[in-house]
Amino acid sequence: MIVEVRVFGGLEKKIPGASYGKPMEIDVPDGTSVKELIDMLNIPPGDVFTILVNGVNTPKENALKQGDRVAFFPPVGGG
Repeated sequence: MIVEVRVFGGLEKKIPGASYGKPMEIDVPDGTSVKELIDMLNIPPGDVFTILVNGVNTPKENALKQGDRVAFFPPVGGG
């Protein structure tokens, strides 16, 4: 199944060919979890802080569905 993935905040540097905020279509097996997708993309799990699936904050254990739009954000600091 195909899911759309966008990465932000430097995570794009960890994925060959990725660009900040640009959608990438990724073909994953049915039932793939968000955590499994992170592993498939070779992003260290501790580097992902916020996960949005179709615009909703989602835990890593959730299974993805065909056409889901996934966005990964790193921890952000500020003051």
